[in-house]
Amino acid sequence: MELKLNRPLCFFFFFLTGIDVARDRIVEISIVKVYPNGNQESRTWLVNPTIPIPPQATAVHGISNEKVANEPTFKELAPQIHVMIKDSDLAGYNSDRFDIPLLAEELLRAEVDFDMKNRVAVDVQTIFHKKEERTLSAAYRFYCNQTLDNAHSAEADTKATYEILKAQLDRYPDLPNDVKALSEYTTRKKAVDFAGFIALDDKGREIFTFGKHKGALVEDVFDKEPGYFGWIQGADFPLYTKKVLTGIKLRKLNTKL
Repeated sequence: MELKLNRPLCFFFFFLTGIDVARDRIVEISIVKVYPNGNQESRTWLVNPTIPIPPQATAVHGISNEKVANEPTFKELAPQIHVMIKDSDLAGYNSDRFDIPLLAEELLRAEVDFDMKNRVAVDVQTIFHKKEERTLSAAYRFYCNQTLDNAHSAEADTKATYEILKAQLDRYPDLPNDVKALSEYTTRKKAVDFAGFIALDDKGREIFTFGKHKGALVEDVFDKEPGYFGWIQGADFPLYTKKVLTGIKLRKLNTKL
């Protein structure tokens, strides 16, 4: 079943130096952009992460420090990547919890503003886990009846994710062929920032989900303990989390003026 799209949908996948959203860097990124008329374009870039690639990471994806030594940095590639995704919704495998947060960090480090206010995201892994509970290779075999050749190749994994989503639509009649509805289906929680440090309560208000102020309204904490905002800005939190908190603080200041 082909996807019903009102705007482009970008499937993306990348390999990294590690699994820390705030500290690790992309070493390869692949994007497949699907247009409402069914046309596709794809791009894959090797990336110089500007930090060493640990041997254990190289053992997973095969990308060494030597292989990317002369490749462009993410900051150099960021304008091209942003142009490709800026008018699109996003889709990936485990993308809500990991890929989108890390992409946001890389773009913000490259001084490219990024948020999800005017777009939605579909996490193909969530559909799979809700329906079958397996891995990407098993998902490809289960839904597409094919073996995932070149598994752990960024381009192969990206294209497989796209094919799996189309096959999921064929298999599950109750699954909506609509990106916004799929986004709602695959969203795990009402997080405001990608990392989940800030969420919405049952009244739609921002609350902290960690630390001594867990469950407290962000605005109330900033009123009662102004230094808490400064502490977060200076600590090792994701850049997108800091951006969201800055927006909340500015909104609060504007209401007082």
